[in-house]
Amino acid sequence: MPHIILKLYPGRSDRVKKQLAEVIVKDIAEIAKCGEDAISMAIEEVEPDDWPEKVYKPDILDKAHTLYKKPGYNPFD
Repeated sequence: MPHIILKLYPGRSDRVKKQLAEVIVKDIAEIAKCGEDAISMAIEEVEPDDWPEKVYKPDILDKAHTLYKKPGYNPFD
């Protein structure tokens, strides 16, 4: 607890992904008051053309009640 899934467009290096994971995990551990060893994190790459159906609809539109930060875009508009 907790488990984080970060979804991104492809193209970032492993170095950048590791840096993202380190910073995100450190901040979550500090704010959630838990050890970094209690946190797991995955990074999933999603192609831009697939983003609306694989991310925006299932994770944003269909789960709007769970969002604490909403995006400022809508690919369906």
